[in-house]
Amino acid sequence: MPTERLTTAATLPIETQPTSILAAPYRAATLGMVALVSLNAFESLAVAAAMPTVASELNGLPVYALAFGGTLATSVVGMTAAGRWSDRRGPGGALAAGLLCFVVGLLVAGLAPSMPLLIVGRLLQGLGAGAYSVALYVIVGRLYPEVLRPRVFAAFSAGWVVPSLIGPGISGLIVQHVGWRWVFLSVPLLAIPAGLLLWPALRGRTWTSEVSDAPIASLGWAVGAALGVLGVYLGGQLHGTLVPAAMLPALSIAMYCAWHLLPAGTLRLARGLPSVIALLGIAAAAFFGFEAFLPLLLSRERGLSPLLTGVALSVGALGWFSGSWYQGHSRAGWSRPCLLKTGALLMTLGIAISAGAVWPAIPVPLAIAGWALTGLGMGLLYPSLSVVLLSLSPPTQQGADSSALQLSEAIAVAAMLALAGALFAALLTSATSAAYLSVFGLAWLLAVASFFVARRV
Repeated sequence: MPTERLTTAATLPIETQPTSILAAPYRAATLGMVALVSLNAFESLAVAAAMPTVASELNGLPVYALAFGGTLATSVVGMTAAGRWSDRRGPGGALAAGLLCFVVGLLVAGLAPSMPLLIVGRLLQGLGAGAYSVALYVIVGRLYPEVLRPRVFAAFSAGWVVPSLIGPGISGLIVQHVGWRWVFLSVPLLAIPAGLLLWPALRGRTWTSEVSDAPIASLGWAVGAALGVLGVYLGGQLHGTLVPAAMLPALSIAMYCAWHLLPAGTLRLARGLPSVIALLGIAAAAFFGFEAFLPLLLSRERGLSPLLTGVALSVGALGWFSGSWYQGHSRAGWSRPCLLKTGALLMTLGIAISAGAVWPAIPVPLAIAGWALTGLGMGLLYPSLSVVLLSLSPPTQQGADSSALQLSEAIAVAAMLALAGALFAALLTSATSAAYLSVFGLAWLLAVASFFVARRV
């Protein structure tokens, strides 16, 4: 039997456990983790806003997509390595290595004199962000009692919502008044102190477990999955017959490698943990696939200003936060499976309502309300899946299962965005409404599928 030498508040009797994630044993760890989540979110959103200026100044438009796709691809390797490392040696080393790689990548990108070197920095960023995001999940599982985990993941959601509201605007101000390099260089100034906040909670703990060494083959499959994800992403940037010629082999490689990395039964939706991991991929693909094209519809076809388009997206982010807060603080006796099914139903209904904006007769405020409903559903579902995963995973497997959860999301979202982009580009010139409806219909079908998968958790 595997044994684990672990002494944390999570192992104390229920009557002696703290009741707040800001109680003394958790305060520094909670603040540090939420800060790291927020910085990762800000970096993702701010860089997306700054990259057009970066590519223009460094003459990097031909490799523009690689600056995004490469980061997503290397994050897959970071997730896998950190999951195995955390299970064998505890999350502290994986967190430190991931944070170091993330910071070095930001410095390389911020100081890069050319686009190729900036892409190297972006690759390091992805590797580090993937690693430390998995390590944070393991810390939640090992440090916090089960009753507090929903609140931690609600705080993580808040860590994403705030940057989504202010990140692009701050990025624009930095680019305009200070220079794009500080979009990259400013993040390490905050990331290092945030990491140091976690040090007291991790210092002195012995979190080694009697588990077998992770096979080197798992990293090989991770590299294969990363190349597949990158191929899918870049294939979606092509046109005409080149799209399926590039995407289908790349997607096949990514799925085959994922089959070796994900828990047995994930791709066939086996009950329990495999369905938890599959459900996140399906739901995330539906949400982010729809989100990628909703602002284009609102601005180009319905005439909304950039400000109002941003407000529409912010309403969805606030819906996500509201759902996440509710599942973490006041569930009114709802079970986790009930929250998952309700979240999936709200997403299905919300996407259907928002898709109505394709027709001019449908009021835009109604479409925005539908997007808020979609965000509310995702807010109920996303953190609940993280809670269920940690409750189903033994401590010696939490790293591998957490990496599998995030790997499922990365591959599914990359595939959805590439496929949606290809469908949209193929139909746009001949039938604009059909182009949007094809993407929104695909997202809706995935939302429907997420409800049926939620019933298998």
